[in-house]
Amino acid sequence: MGFIEEIQRRRTFAIISHPDAGKTTLTEKLLLFGGAIHVAGAVKSNKIKKTATSDFMEIEKQRGISVATSVMGFEYKDHKVNILDTPGHQDFAEDTFRTLTAVDSVIIVVDAAKGVENQTRKLMEVCRMRNTPVMVFINKMDRPSKDPFDLLDEVEEELKIKVRPLSWPIGNGTSFQGVYNLFEHNLNLFEASKQTVEESIAFDDINNPALENIIGEEPAGLLREELELVEGVYPEFAVDDYLHGELAPVFFGSALNNFGVNELLNCFIEIAPKPQPSTTDTRTIAPNEDKFTGFVFKIHATWIPITETELPL
Repeated sequence: MGFIEEIQRRRTFAIISHPDAGKTTLTEKLLLFGGAIHVAGAVKSNKIKKTATSDFMEIEKQRGISVATSVMGFEYKDHKVNILDTPGHQDFAEDTFRTLTAVDSVIIVVDAAKGVENQTRKLMEVCRMRNTPVMVFINKMDRPSKDPFDLLDEVEEELKIKVRPLSWPIGNGTSFQGVYNLFEHNLNLFEASKQTVEESIAFDDINNPALENIIGEEPAGLLREELELVEGVYPEFAVDDYLHGELAPVFFGSALNNFGVNELLNCFIEIAPKPQPSTTDTRTIAPNEDKFTGFVFKIHATWIPITETELPL
């Protein structure tokens, strides 16, 4: 494969959120779907003593939070995807601010019960300054959540960006049955299992009476009403608006249960930007220049302990 082709197929992005919104869990599930790992780690808890794959420092394992940005990559549908899992905690926000200068796009994770929180607002300010394209993943729909329209209003108001839902939830909490995928026109049914990929049913016509047989009469009626409102309230999705940082596509799901992650990933590799030019103090550097170019946003000292006998003389 040639140099230009390699550039075209790359997608480099950061995942940002307020602490505990599910950012690192989403990162690991993306790696799981991409085949980079086979079993997702879990953040340290009373029942699970494993730590997240992307959390490799001792302080991260002790506190159960991401402290430093981790860079991970995998191949997916002929694309090379690079994920930068950033710290969510405000004590380590400076690392995230640096990271946002090195990515071409961003996925924002929002807790469906808590909505947009303070750290997310601060990070979005950096994205707005750089016109970075953003996608929003509203997480934890399997728990009691805010009304989806209220969540979208909150995202628009707090993050100061127009939104366009590309999936729509069917219920929430114990009544959560899945989502209707507006991007791919199918039903994705939810099953509360951490290792199960959701069942997907092609469903172009939401008015098809078969919908009642799948999700029930009342949920079907409500879904049709809400989708009609979505089409009337929110702008048509335009990729150019997304790429210019003017419109954020929104997906709903549950990262812990692997739900909604595959749809997010499929849409992401289709619409997310390839490597973009970088403006420096002296000139703009294009990704396809003849000389090797890269953006250094941080340097790690080695994390591997060495003994006195291994020190150079």
